[in-house]
Amino acid sequence: MRTFTLLKGQPVFNKSTGEIIGHVSDLKLSIEGNIDSIVIDQKGLFGRDRHIPVQDITSFGHDGVMIKPHEESQSVGYDKEGHYLCHGHGLIGQMLFTTEGEKLGIVEDVYFDENLGTIIGYEVSEGFFADITEGKKVVKTANPLQFGQDIILIEINT
Repeated sequence: MRTFTLLKGQPVFNKSTGEIIGHVSDLKLSIEGNIDSIVIDQKGLFGRDRHIPVQDITSFGHDGVMIKPHEESQSVGYDKEGHYLCHGHGLIGQMLFTTEGEKLGIVEDVYFDENLGTIIGYEVSEGFFADITEGKKVVKTANPLQFGQDIILIEINT
């Protein structure tokens, strides 16, 4: 299990050449709440963001991400209809509510399984003082999130 905070900024290496392709900057999420791809900032002055499908990732190491050799025709840029952790109307920084109307807090990080590419928990903050006295909460669910215009809804299994 790993958090996005630990993954962000790590170098991404082409496994066959050892070349650094770029650094992890974001995660693209599927409607089901799984990780669709990692988004990397490419090297160079005119390098654009590139999406690497989770199937092309061979391992998430402590110091870098290894990927299979990929074609140059990979999708580039952000999908306006897609859901991301950081970009656009991203998950991080959004208010999280249960489908029963209970306010859980602001999403600060996600926990995911590197082997399956599935998100298994959401770290939420209820504010600075609550974080100091009670600590941050980790909300777990097997159900996909519902992305609203103003809030994100989560169905909690009880």
